[in-house]
Amino acid sequence: MGGKPSSPLDKRQQQHLRDQVDALLKNFLPQYRGHLAASILRQVSRELGPQEPAGCQLLHSKKLPRVREHRGPLTQLWGHPPQWQPIFCVLRGDGRLEWFSQREEYENGGRPLGSTALTGYTILTSQHEYLHLLDALCPDSSGDHTQEEPYPLLEMPVNFPLFLQHPFRRHLCFSAATGEAQRSWRLALQGGIRLRGTVLQRSQAPAAFAFLEAVRLYRQHQGHFGHDDVTLGSDAEVLTTVLMRELLPALRAQTLPRLRGAGRARAWAWTELLDAVHAVVLAGASAGLRAFQPEKDELLAALERTIRPDVDQMLRLRARLAGRLRAEIQGPLESCLHRTVDVQLPRVTQTLLNTVEAALAAVQSLLAQGMDRLSLHLREKPSGMRLRKEVYSFGEMPWDPELMQICYREAERSRGRLRQLVAPFGFLGSRSLVFGAQDLAQQLMADAVATFLQLADQCLTTALDCNQAAQELEKVRGRVLKKFQSDSGSAQRRFIRRWQICIFLPFVLSQLEPSCKLELPEFEGDVLAVGSPALTMEGIYEDVIRGILLQRIGRELKKALGASSVSCALDGCSEAPWDQEGADEETEAQRETCSRQPGSYTEVQPLCPLPPPGTLQS
Repeated sequence: MGGKPSSPLDKRQQQHLRDQVDALLKNFLPQYRGHLAASILRQVSRELGPQEPAGCQLLHSKKLPRVREHRGPLTQLWGHPPQWQPIFCVLRGDGRLEWFSQREEYENGGRPLGSTALTGYTILTSQHEYLHLLDALCPDSSGDHTQEEPYPLLEMPVNFPLFLQHPFRRHLCFSAATGEAQRSWRLALQGGIRLRGTVLQRSQAPAAFAFLEAVRLYRQHQGHFGHDDVTLGSDAEVLTTVLMRELLPALRAQTLPRLRGAGRARAWAWTELLDAVHAVVLAGASAGLRAFQPEKDELLAALERTIRPDVDQMLRLRARLAGRLRAEIQGPLESCLHRTVDVQLPRVTQTLLNTVEAALAAVQSLLAQGMDRLSLHLREKPSGMRLRKEVYSFGEMPWDPELMQICYREAERSRGRLRQLVAPFGFLGSRSLVFGAQDLAQQLMADAVATFLQLADQCLTTALDCNQAAQELEKVRGRVLKKFQSDSGSAQRRFIRRWQICIFLPFVLSQLEPSCKLELPEFEGDVLAVGSPALTMEGIYEDVIRGILLQRIGRELKKALGASSVSCALDGCSEAPWDQEGADEETEAQRETCSRQPGSYTEVQPLCPLPPPGTLQS
């Protein structure tokens, strides 16, 4: 386990990796610029189009997604040779893990011994499972570990381990003192991993949407059509993962034979080498994107100025070209959908529906229980301090990993079945999908909690005694549950449509690639005449296919949910890129309008013995 790479990265190797990053950025940034333009066109068209009434009922929580800070003593396997040593670990609210030599170092503001962003890690709590994973890292080993150099992890069996495994980084091996501590750390770390992983998917910014689309197109041009988990993380982390996947075959071929040690010690050395490569690539990607930031800001401002005056003309041209292109590819597309997608679409729809329904039903149950507890405490005429504590606990429900684990576990249940259903379509993004369902559960819980606390604060006054106040809270409870049911229904439909597009669209594009894209050059002249990067024939081509897919998805959703619960706009889904998630997808402006619906914050007189005004606001 103590083996080191026989040839650590020297200056020449580091420069070679930086050159690889530069080449990646040179090929990727043009794609990114084009999708920035398309995202601005999408945003402007929505702003200028017909404004639907805001669909959400709950107040949008103003609390940013975060992880509840977790800290405590652990032991860690580290050093050369590695040994189990006591440390003090801290999980920060942004999903960053730090470890110190002792608690006092942390409390006195000392520098940590080490730290890492949790993006991309997987947690294992079985020593046997982790050792099996190490064996798989170097499959060319004989499998006989008796001749290896001393291996502390085997010499000292671990009762409550926490192994953090990453495909391109050094593994982190911790151990807790008790099973309870192990469980609390596991839940906290899982929250940090998810928070760091879905930062781009949660963003409503046009630049985030453009980046994800650019990554998809970049990989598509390299022959990688299937959706997978490569887009988990920040923009620099995503590009690092893309390049590491490209470099991995050559790294294996060139460096594995030269690594010292055997078996698991050699595998450990391999992870340390990968960590060094990952660090150089991540630093280069971060620097390159920082250097691009001023240009990106100027480009976004310029696109706003140039696209807005000509948006009507651009949309008319786009609609005309989409109609002509649809007529050209309709036959092969329908044949492909009938032969492949239609067979599995009902099963995938039902599995996705079961997944998100179960998670949100658990959220509703926890929410109702939390509101009932507050009403019960109010009937018991609590002291102001006790009520403040109960209100605080209620407001923290969305960030309580132990409590929310009930909901998160429901999102995991169908993962295995879904993986089997979508494997023929090249979809390898089940982790991203589960994270998305868990994010949705947490956000709806946060919105519902914020709505309840505001409405409760508005209705409680000094004119009410404790029993009357409890009755008012029960009325608020009913209103919040109705709002939650409305919003969760809309959220389910958006979730299912989004992930079905992620599952089926790349596959359909790959099937049509040899023939249908040959039709595009004859349309290029019309697009080039506009002179705007916001319109491309490849973009229109994908939107036409996406629109036809959404029509099929909409019909299947109607069967699964009932026609009355699905927006009628799905029947005539526009192919416009800004409508790709369905007609009822909320824009950022709509979310802001919705967040004001329950009423603006107002000061109310406290109910004796309630604490001062604002106590019931989150």
